[in-house]
Amino acid sequence: MHMQLLRDDTVVIFDRTDFGRSNLSLPHRRCRRDPTDVALKVDCTAHSLLYDVESNSIRALTVQTDTWCSSGAVRPDGNLIQTGGYNDGERKVRLFKPCVERRRHRGNSCDWTELEESLVERRWYASNHILPDGRMIIVGGRNVFTYEFVPKTSAKEKSFYLNFLKETRDLGEENNLYPFLHLLLDGNLFIFANKRSILFDYKKNRVIKEYPVIPGLDKRNYPSTGSSVLLPMRLGGGSKMPAAEVMICGGSPPGAFTKSDKLRVFVEASRSCGRLRVSDPDPEWTMEQMPMPRVMSDMLLLPNGHVLLINGATNGTAGWEDGRNAVYNPVLYLPDGPGPAGRFEVLNPAGTPRMYHSSAVVVPDGRVLVGGSNPHAKYNFTASPYPTDLSLEAFYPPYLSPQFAILRPSILSLEAEDQTVSYSEQFSVNFVVTMFRLSPELSVGLLAPPFTTHSFAMNQRFLWLDVLSVVRLSSFAYRITVAAPPSATVAPPGYYMLFVVHSDIPSHGIWVRIRKKSKESESGDAGYRSPYLSHAKRALYHLSYIPLMMAFYQ
Repeated sequence: MHMQLLRDDTVVIFDRTDFGRSNLSLPHRRCRRDPTDVALKVDCTAHSLLYDVESNSIRALTVQTDTWCSSGAVRPDGNLIQTGGYNDGERKVRLFKPCVERRRHRGNSCDWTELEESLVERRWYASNHILPDGRMIIVGGRNVFTYEFVPKTSAKEKSFYLNFLKETRDLGEENNLYPFLHLLLDGNLFIFANKRSILFDYKKNRVIKEYPVIPGLDKRNYPSTGSSVLLPMRLGGGSKMPAAEVMICGGSPPGAFTKSDKLRVFVEASRSCGRLRVSDPDPEWTMEQMPMPRVMSDMLLLPNGHVLLINGATNGTAGWEDGRNAVYNPVLYLPDGPGPAGRFEVLNPAGTPRMYHSSAVVVPDGRVLVGGSNPHAKYNFTASPYPTDLSLEAFYPPYLSPQFAILRPSILSLEAEDQTVSYSEQFSVNFVVTMFRLSPELSVGLLAPPFTTHSFAMNQRFLWLDVLSVVRLSSFAYRITVAAPPSATVAPPGYYMLFVVHSDIPSHGIWVRIRKKSKESESGDAGYRSPYLSHAKRALYHLSYIPLMMAFYQ
């Protein structure tokens, strides 16, 4: 249900806690004790795990309160802050620190911590985003029309009412849960719910403007679940800020949830995508058509700036038993492709339907981890046509094909102390490419690792850095010098994956920390140098999907 990549190349994966025993025992006889749990009062099995990308191994984690349909984001120090859920978890704030010493000390016990701070409101189906000052904003939730911040500036800080959230709720269907949030370059927040969107000044609790309603009848938010990304932004050009453009794809027509949930009629999902250049003074939506209808699909920014649409269904909506006709084919979208018709590319199909409560994340080697699927009120591993599936597999985008090996850069080093750079600072990356003549299509990108759940990748962000120079060091080695993002509104402080991209083929990513020059201005751990994988371990094969881990629930 929920996935988050961390700066030590591990992925935290977790589900709800009130479904009974899993097939993965907690270590050292640890147990979760909850007298309010509807399934088990004492549960000694795991409902969360840590997946190690390099070793393809897992370790059980302990979640103490219910995380069903919750949200989260990674704060500037690289630690995951996770908020809300259901029942005893609805106001909880949880912390997970990466096990940065785990490769040297295998016996470490990093695990979930429940913080003393609580949320003001119950947050179930809310959305989160990291802000330029390092705090996190949490917006909405079921029957909650407010937003709040973590951490609070004082014990007296409350939540703030936002009427837009109430205005966008459809009676009986909602269609405004898990609102789409994107931090814009002016420091204000883009909020989209149902069919409407606003530019919001969260500091002054003021709607600055309302954007045009997205054309068409289709609803875009849970349970008519579409998805959204802030398209890659290219830095450079002196003081001029880059263009910022939001893209929203998929969803369901009005009444689709009632028809699927009450009448068992599964209407066709939306085929449309809308692009809105939110940096324009008077933006208008540009509409495009996907190759097939999609609801409940994930939209992920890939290391070369392309957009991947993966998972989901062609009929129905999100919800128990409410989706039909799984979409097996991922679709690649090229934001700068030649016209709407040439921007979509249908890719090789998966073999596993990924429906409600599936998720996906991009990892530093360029693969996409895809896991989960549970369209049922309880786990049902024999249901037809869509059983519960708790496996994890890897999708290999086209750029990982062996035919592109000669184009693929390999990063040798980052010329930055402790893998850390300050805003506007110039820094260099040394890399090799095995072809003799380097293509002029050379870029460096930063990708923020998102918290993914319910078809929305929260905090997802991709920046093309301003390239200042490229110097040849030897026959195959080069140094590329770039400028770090200019401010925290362009790139909130924290850890990003850095990729060198040559002719649309990305390198293996490395971690870099973006922060202010004053180290006292931010809390958190010292920078962490992610261990590079050897060339042998980076070898990848041209297979669309590779199974990684089988179901851990009985």
